[in-house]
Amino acid sequence: MNKRGVSPVIATVLLIGIVIALGLVVFLWFRGFTQEAITKFSGENIQLVCGDVQFSANYQSGQLALQNAGNVPIYSFSIQMNSAGGSYSTGDITTLTGNWPKTGLRSGGTFGGALNFPSGTTVTSLLVVPILRGSLSNGQEQSYTCTSQGQTVSVSGS
Repeated sequence: MNKRGVSPVIATVLLIGIVIALGLVVFLWFRGFTQEAITKFSGENIQLVCGDVQFSANYQSGQLALQNAGNVPIYSFSIQMNSAGGSYSTGDITTLTGNWPKTGLRSGGTFGGALNFPSGTTVTSLLVVPILRGSLSNGQEQSYTCTSQGQTVSVSGS
């Protein structure tokens, strides 16, 4: 009859520790489901900034002309090349042309240059999609493609 149990104070401390540990596990598990927001312009979510992107694209005589008509700097462009057979290939403008500015297109900036199409393909149209550069909460920069802002450009005589 000399049985001893855990004192109520120690039992309470153990229960609180277990609850905190379980809460931390659940928090870290849920955190894996969410994507960290990329921000631009004093903390504004970059997905919202994509709606403010304005640019014009034109392809004529083998030259692609781009102009940033908005107030949002455009870091790069993704180019989807559609061919007559219905197939397409996608590339970044930095790989398709050799003279893309490293800083991208600032407000009012323009770019003109020839694109290096894959050999043996007849490109009929281009889908030009802007890519923005934003910051993560830890200060690292990351690119974000504004897929909703793409423009289709007709290609003739490529």
